[in-house]
Amino acid sequence: MVRAGSITKGMVLLIKEEPYAVAEREFVNPGKGSAFVRLKLKNLRTGQVLRETIKSNDSVQEADVYDKDGQFLFADESGYHFMDTETYEQYVIEREGLEEEGTYMREGDTYRITMWENRPIDIVLPLKMTFEVVEAEEAVKGDTVTGANKIVTIETGRKVKVPLFIKPGDKVLVNTETGEYVERVNT
Repeated sequence: MVRAGSITKGMVLLIKEEPYAVAEREFVNPGKGSAFVRLKLKNLRTGQVLRETIKSNDSVQEADVYDKDGQFLFADESGYHFMDTETYEQYVIEREGLEEEGTYMREGDTYRITMWENRPIDIVLPLKMTFEVVEAEEAVKGDTVTGANKIVTIETGRKVKVPLFIKPGDKVLVNTETGEYVERVNT
């Protein structure tokens, strides 16, 4: 059990018998009455977002989760297939709530997998990842009225807004939380 006043962003709490990651936390101390914590929580199994307000003296149960490495094998209609890099055991993570993460994953790459009750429930991507641009429209000289950006397709099929100078074959760094272009990577 953890006191509500001690909850931090990134913690995983057990709410209504489901694991929820703390996405946002705001401590509120009104002039009148007792202090409380406002939380924005994401269900690690379904991706559902929940907002909770808890008095700072109340306690909440912390979920017993752990991370392990998993090599991404492939995706199909049943979900994302991974292999444990130590035991070679294979498991499937349902797509529900993880569609966004799936647009960044490459077959053969290793990612952190969050486990709860010995079941995989979440995929933890690096904050920034490098991708090769496979498709990009040609930039028209003098076309800077639209903010000097264009949409390209990276190797996973995801579309990313980038500056006009990016062309097919370039490598770009993308923020996986926001989906935004960070910089061109010189190799």
